[in-house]
Amino acid sequence: MNELIEHCLYESGLTAQGCWDELDDYAKEAIERFAKLIIQQSCYKLMEMHKNANGDHNYYHHASVQLKEHFGVE
Repeated sequence: MNELIEHCLYESGLTAQGCWDELDDYAKEAIERFAKLIIQQSCYKLMEMHKNANGDHNYYHHASVQLKEHFGVE
């Protein structure tokens, strides 16, 4: 699991004593997929807004790649 997503799970209380351990593998994977989808959609929308405002497609691509790498999203 990506460290940043793991940190967010901790901050949300999902890794509190017993909470995360009591979830089955399907629930854990679903939560991680959900976090990645939120990141993907948020990054995409922000980059689209920036691209539309500046028309700089090279910057858009570079920033999008950096954000995906930062969050560990493919």
